[in-house]
Amino acid sequence: MNAISLTRVLLCLLSLAFVVTWIRNVASSGSGEHWLRPLPAPKLLFVGFITDFFDTLGIGSYAPTTVLFKVFKAVDDRLIPGTMTIGHMIPTLLETLIYLTIVPVDPITLFSMLGAAMLGAWLGAGIVAKLSKRSIQIGMGIALSIAAVLLFCKQMGYFPGGGEALGVTGIRLVVAVGANFVLGALMTIGIGMYAPCMIVVYLLGMSPKAAFPIMMGSCAFLMPIGAIPFMREKSYRHRASLGLTLGGIPGVLLAAYVFYQLSIRWVLWLVIGVSVVTAIHLLWTDDGRTSRNVNRRSSGRN
Repeated sequence: MNAISLTRVLLCLLSLAFVVTWIRNVASSGSGEHWLRPLPAPKLLFVGFITDFFDTLGIGSYAPTTVLFKVFKAVDDRLIPGTMTIGHMIPTLLETLIYLTIVPVDPITLFSMLGAAMLGAWLGAGIVAKLSKRSIQIGMGIALSIAAVLLFCKQMGYFPGGGEALGVTGIRLVVAVGANFVLGALMTIGIGMYAPCMIVVYLLGMSPKAAFPIMMGSCAFLMPIGAIPFMREKSYRHRASLGLTLGGIPGVLLAAYVFYQLSIRWVLWLVIGVSVVTAIHLLWTDDGRTSRNVNRRSSGRN
């Protein structure tokens, strides 16, 4: 069994363990709720389909899911993080399995970056969490903006850059591992890794397509860890999570087919678009201000 096949087996076992844990959690809630009955409302299936479709193309799913939940008034704000983490888990695992099949990538580079992301989430989160989240957002927003400009110039032929490599070695591998360590830590405080991971992979001379199994594999191995506390505290809405899962699976399959038809040039335009959108979101969002507003509203109710 080669390294990529071993990864697929581990992901399948992880999926099975996650579903069993989820079913047992629902059964232990004492509400008498069945895991599959009644089926989620069509609007919840739609949210899962559309958000995981774009997630498979590298856009990300958390921000669109939050917006749609608010539009449909489907989930209380307090339960949105847990609902998304649990509901998007299986579609993310499916994304990783698909990209490991259709996108060739160097196993050493893949495992090194996956391991770095997991280690970053475990060890680095405490360090990163001590920094101002707003400062991190601004810094990453500026960095992504600059990278998007550089990639745009490359697309227009103003200067050479990037490459078609499926992996890196030497100092580039060290840089890739270090970058994914930091991105893994940032994920634990709510900073997504899709756009920055794509930028890192491309600027190191790899094919932009190679970023997809790396960044989605990182999330696939990290999300179960993040889901457990939400399950333990029952801090999620089961029917909405199930809607994300059941609707998300066909969304992933359709998006993977679309991605398979794209040329590298169009994938790179996708990377640029995702980077710009992510940069705007990071620079525009002020979590500190939001938290202060929430605290003031909470104080007013007490």
